[in-house]
Amino acid sequence: MQALLDAIATADMPTDAQRLFHGRGALYPGSEAWTLDAYPPVWLVTKFGEASPQEKAALAAALERRHADTAPGQPLNAVLQTRHEGRSETTVIAGSVPESHVVMEDGAKYRVNLLRGQNHGLFLDMAEGRRWVRAHARGHKVLNLFAYTCAFSVAALQGGAKEVVNLDMAQGALATGQQNHPLNGITSGAKFLAHDLFSSWGKVTRMGPYGLVIADPPSYQKGSFVAQKDYARLVRRLPDLLRPGGHALLCLNAPEIPEQFLHELLATHAPELELLQRLPNPAVFADASPDRALKVLLVRLPPLG
Repeated sequence: MQALLDAIATADMPTDAQRLFHGRGALYPGSEAWTLDAYPPVWLVTKFGEASPQEKAALAAALERRHADTAPGQPLNAVLQTRHEGRSETTVIAGSVPESHVVMEDGAKYRVNLLRGQNHGLFLDMAEGRRWVRAHARGHKVLNLFAYTCAFSVAALQGGAKEVVNLDMAQGALATGQQNHPLNGITSGAKFLAHDLFSSWGKVTRMGPYGLVIADPPSYQKGSFVAQKDYARLVRRLPDLLRPGGHALLCLNAPEIPEQFLHELLATHAPELELLQRLPNPAVFADASPDRALKVLLVRLPPLG
């Protein structure tokens, strides 16, 4: 874990929530299991595996040394989450961490929770996707599928979207999404549907067509979405959801599934859609294998004529 300790030794608490060390990208030998995130004012360290007492002690000491240099007299707040055999364990290793708190990204505010579960309310690797949406949503009706806590919706409405329809099965996540909008002074323009997408095609289609569709599904969530099986069902419907000239963002965060999987789905199930580009990930998420990293493809239904 030496590369992680080296990263901590030079880290400063940023203003925005962001990843600071990404061992999962396999570019730091010996630290592949570790990540370091800042959810100001809290440090979050994640170990994909069990952490030994020696590793925990080294981690705590490194954070304390750096904090003493950069913020003397201020409290250090840090959380360690370990993930092993499908389970996670979260421990506050320094200071005090509230059940939830608000963080910033590009001037937007989002409520996060670092103490429960593996998803904290804001996926840091999707920052460039949110920036793209904010820059291109003006005047469009947007469909935000698998909306989670609706960060894409906030970005779209800040960028001038006409309306955003947020759909997710998880009512708790949508409830956080409903809080995120007024946090940013947004009091209208968003709808929230706690529905199973595959039982709601008719309703979703009638509310369209959309100038932008965002699909950021879980890669494997039993009873909700399994990418290998269900992504084809989603791609097949996209042309009917989009207005001519409309765009879609297709997201896939599954290290075991290559980008080519999405290319083949598009060619087979929606050949009328044009593949424009793969959006970049934040530089800190660099990966030795681009196929293992988050994949975000931008596609378009060609305009008429």
